[in-house]
Amino acid sequence: MVEVTVEIVGFEESECGPFPCDETRSCGLETCYPSNRLIDAISALRDELLNEYGDKVLVKMTLIDEEIPEYVRKIIEERHPPIPIILVNGRLTSIGRISLGLIKEEIEYALEES
Repeated sequence: MVEVTVEIVGFEESECGPFPCDETRSCGLETCYPSNRLIDAISALRDELLNEYGDKVLVKMTLIDEEIPEYVRKIIEERHPPIPIILVNGRLTSIGRISLGLIKEEIEYALEES
């Protein structure tokens, strides 16, 4: 029973955030260090969220290298968010990077709303 969908939108070869990966791992993820790759970070995020929330949370990856879905195009045109774009239940967040703590805050907010 999925209650919250976390969608990460970005490019296949992009980085997981605007800051380089370092030994402090302020993002809260460890298994993707030191790759700094978006795809590795999404996989690490998915594992962490599965451990914490089970089937309540679905992590979805949308790569826009070859085609941009219309709803993503509209968000980009209207809001100009940084990549990676983090959507929680379709709502644009202001996170702009893969960060376990910040994404968990958004998940908790979404769970309270439902």
